Order: sequence, then structure tokens, then C-alpha cells
Amino acid sequence: MPLLKFLGSQPGRVTRALAGLALIGTGLFAIRGTGGMVLAGVGLLPLAAGVFDFCLLAPLFGMPFLGPKFRQIAGVR
Repeated sequence: MPLLKFLGSQPGRVTRALAGLALIGTGLFAIRGTGGMVLAGVGLLPLAAGVFDFCLLAPLFGMPFLGPKFRQIAGVR
């Protein structure tokens, strides 16, 4: 649960977005080819999760998918 609380917080959102950008950049500029494109595509998921404020792991633990509702229930600031 501490991981979910971090991911639902503002620093967690920023971390997810930055991780997504890192994956996209690595895929497009360092790896290249099909593997790089796949990695860049995978990087879109954490980028979108951070930018649009949702958490894919939360429903696996019975928590809401959307950030504001998750923070309300989990007591995250």
C-alpha cells in the first residue's frame, strides 16, 4: 500500500510521467528498431498515467482507478 500511496501523490505522478518520457526517449534514440518502438509504446502508459492522473495498479488492490478518488479514499495529499 505505501507504493500505491506514493504513486497517487503529486511526486508519484511526476515520477510516472518522467519514467514514461525516459522510456520513450530510450526507445526512440538509444535502442531504435522494432524493440525501441515497442519500448517507446510501453513508455506511453506511465506518461499518460502521470499526466491524466490515473493509476493502473489501484484497481488490483480494490482502490479507485482515478487519482482524485484514490487520494480521497487512501488519504493521500
